[in-house]
Amino acid sequence: MKKEVVDFTKGEPIRLIIPFYIPLLLTSLLQQIYNFVDALIVGQGLGDDALAAVGNMGSIFFLIVGFSFGLANGFGVLVAHSFGAKDYAELRRRIASIVQLACVLAVVLTSLSLFFLKDILIFLRTDKVIIKDSLAYGYIVFAGLFSSISYNVCASILRALGDSKTPLKAIVVASILNLSLDSFFIFVLHMGVWSVAIATVISQIVSTFICFNRLRQISIIKLTKSDFQNEKHVYIDLIKNGVPMAFMNSITAIGCMVVQYFVNGYGVNYTSAYAACSKYLNLFMNPACTAGHAMSAFTSQNFGAKKYKRIKDGLKVCLSISFITYLTLGMAMVFAPRFLANILLDGNKSISLAAEFLPICGATIIAVDCLFVFRSGVQAMGNPMIPMWSGVLEMVLRISTIAYFMSRVGFRATAYAEVAAWTGALLINMVAFAVILSKNLSKSKAYDLDNISVEGNIVVSKEG
Repeated sequence: MKKEVVDFTKGEPIRLIIPFYIPLLLTSLLQQIYNFVDALIVGQGLGDDALAAVGNMGSIFFLIVGFSFGLANGFGVLVAHSFGAKDYAELRRRIASIVQLACVLAVVLTSLSLFFLKDILIFLRTDKVIIKDSLAYGYIVFAGLFSSISYNVCASILRALGDSKTPLKAIVVASILNLSLDSFFIFVLHMGVWSVAIATVISQIVSTFICFNRLRQISIIKLTKSDFQNEKHVYIDLIKNGVPMAFMNSITAIGCMVVQYFVNGYGVNYTSAYAACSKYLNLFMNPACTAGHAMSAFTSQNFGAKKYKRIKDGLKVCLSISFITYLTLGMAMVFAPRFLANILLDGNKSISLAAEFLPICGATIIAVDCLFVFRSGVQAMGNPMIPMWSGVLEMVLRISTIAYFMSRVGFRATAYAEVAAWTGALLINMVAFAVILSKNLSKSKAYDLDNISVEGNIVVSKEG
């Protein structure tokens, strides 16, 4: 019989985290590789301007989808708390409420994104050469936003229950389908950038169906009508935990949009180079980002079960993963920047600009690698406001750095902005993690002492 869920509250942490992490990493890497190959198909099939048009949508897409992703992860933390505490009635009520909130979210975000898309592109000083393609791509992707939100919610619930294999299967199928459709639309039918958006939406619908079908098979979360008839506090708890994490992503995205604003002001070469560099950053940060997701699932379950000592063990495993990825992928950016730039870009000017950016971020990417782990741990211990405020700091540092340095050092300022944002956020979350975990460990020790008495030479629990 297929194992339905994974309990992170029992067993050796490394033996639980690594088997969970690997499918999660493959899922995440596949998504990034898909984005990378997708950019390659667009760039080689339609040219640098088309790549710039799609890349120009990246920060806007992150603003909208990042909000829903953060909300879903916040919901997932509470799902994992209930599962870790073995309170399955509460678990079902929370999942039912998540379904209702996700439907409302999809309607609101779809409406807002479609209505304001053109204004945002104009505000970002999008070049006239690419704005038509950016709009064509954006309108289709945002019209299909429900599929993206549905996948994020389903995948988040599965991860909270310890299932990282189903999202992998979903992304394998969706990526193959997406890239096949991209190639068919562009190289066979000679369609434009808008066809890439259609392929994306179709693939997301398929991935959602796969994850949803898996959720239906898990016996402990079989929902009934009564599960949907919840009191206000259930919704409030979900919103209180999800909204700060959603705003954290959106605030970070706003900082990225401001960087995009400055970049676009220097022309299409800058926009193309920044789009390519962003693809590499997302790809090379991915293993550590995934370690953060593993940290979140492991910490959330153990926090719900009040097994705080295990959280420290989980931290060691996830930080080790981050350091290993830094020593490999970070160094590739340092020592082979022009080679990497040549893969995605054609123009000499764009390649030269990208070759300035990559070594700087490659040498310092360890900061964001560790940030993913510590921030996920803080969120998983029920403190979403701290990561949100660290997101505000990220935005401030990113904007102030790009504003000060862009006119002085040119394209390198985009790299300096990333490094400044990573470092500031890491310091806040690292300190917060240590303080929160220390407090809970102290409470746990005090509780243990209060419930133990000594009779003669025998230690007796007061709880029997």
